[in-house]
Amino acid sequence: MSELVRRRDFSSRTIAKLRTDFAGAAKFASEKACVYATGSFGRCEASEFSDLDLFIAGRSERIARPDGSGEDFGQKNLLNHLDEICVQAELIERSREMGFPEFSGDGRYLDHHSVYEFTNTLGTEKDDVANTFTARLLLLLESKPLVEDAVYEEIVQSVISSYWRDYQGHQTEFMPAFLANDILRIWRTFCVNYEARTKREPEDKKAGGKLKNYKLKHSRLLTCYSALLYLLTIYNSKKSVTPTDALDMTKLTPTGRLEWLRDHPELKDANPTINKLLEQYDRFLETTNGQEAELIQRFMNKEASHSYMTAASEFGDTMFEALATIGKGSRFYRLLVV
Repeated sequence: MSELVRRRDFSSRTIAKLRTDFAGAAKFASEKACVYATGSFGRCEASEFSDLDLFIAGRSERIARPDGSGEDFGQKNLLNHLDEICVQAELIERSREMGFPEFSGDGRYLDHHSVYEFTNTLGTEKDDVANTFTARLLLLLESKPLVEDAVYEEIVQSVISSYWRDYQGHQTEFMPAFLANDILRIWRTFCVNYEARTKREPEDKKAGGKLKNYKLKHSRLLTCYSALLYLLTIYNSKKSVTPTDALDMTKLTPTGRLEWLRDHPELKDANPTINKLLEQYDRFLETTNGQEAELIQRFMNKEASHSYMTAASEFGDTMFEALATIGKGSRFYRLLVV
């Protein structure tokens, strides 16, 4: 059994338990908000050592001006603040009971974002400040719903519609440039954040930084570029990408998208490269199967660390080869490169 298959099985079983254990959160969020997992659980490649990354996203409704003009006065979250606190409390309590590490940043990322925020901050300076950029992109690229599936599906479709706002009138030639640019932007953001936050000393901190780099150049890279490869394949095949195509892409995990590419009849020439990516990624999962302290110790060994970072570089080379082979110099490929 490959490490990826083993992790998928573990992820599925754990996600099923989380969905059951979060029933209390579902009571407060009912028809108003959803909770979705990102990170290794969102990618369905979690192990016994994985932490839990959660986001809360909710529905909203327009508030009309009291003067009867029919104009919008603003938006109101359907999940009120007190119920939001109750949802957060349930998530924290149940996660602790299951033995997960405390939520990162002391829970500061366990915020509630409305679909209105996801779609109206898109492309604005508020997007990064409010953390809606990361929450929205991870929703599309690597997420699994744990609470209120129907709300989750509605929000995903609303976000896709915002990226496809210019689709009408261009149905036969639509290039998803808006979404592609945001995917490229979040990949660059991951890279910049790594550089800004990584400590180079003492030795254990330096080794920890190398471990983060190793993960960045595998899991984060795959999350972003598997989506770009998927959209590129659809565009080259149909000369357009529909909102339904994008929705289908979101339903696949990053490794699931690689498998979809491998089995696509028009990509026989890319098949060896896609298989190589899956093999390299499986080795990455085997390497990172351990407690963080144990992994840091491994990266403190210079010889082992050099070997791991060489493997990370080779994974990037293979991804570039896949992009070039599948891109075939098309207009969309050109947009991704320049």
